[in-house]
Amino acid sequence: MKKLFLPLLAVLSLTAISQEAKAQAPFKSALGVVFDGNDGSNFGIQYKTALNGPQMAQFQIGFAKDWVNLGADWQYERPINGAEGLAWYVGVGAQLGFHTPESKSATYFGLRPQIGLEYKIPTMPLGLHLDYKPYLGFTHHTGFEGDGFTFGIKYILK
Repeated sequence: MKKLFLPLLAVLSLTAISQEAKAQAPFKSALGVVFDGNDGSNFGIQYKTALNGPQMAQFQIGFAKDWVNLGADWQYERPINGAEGLAWYVGVGAQLGFHTPESKSATYFGLRPQIGLEYKIPTMPLGLHLDYKPYLGFTHHTGFEGDGFTFGIKYILK
């Protein structure tokens, strides 16, 4: 009996965990545009995909005058009970930036902790997000910049 009970318990546990993981992510993947920075001058393209359970990965490329940046973020995302389609998230990401003015170019690297809200419109394949992403720079312009807000619009792929 024990030989049958333990494998059955393992299968039931894995099934429950995988069903919970599917329910935690508001979507599997999305592609969109993002407006980044305190003045909205930095805009870009963003891709977000579900990992395991409440974990998401986000990748972006941003552009501004004389500036290009690449970013990758890990996020922990959970739904807000009683608010269909609305979720909160926290995370951290790395950013690599290239500043190329006419006189002198520079490369920047830093970390961006983040906290935000995401809304997946229930009747449409669209999502919106608003977050706070300060910047902790390690090269050239080292230090903390606390004015990093982003707003994005995503098309839900699946």
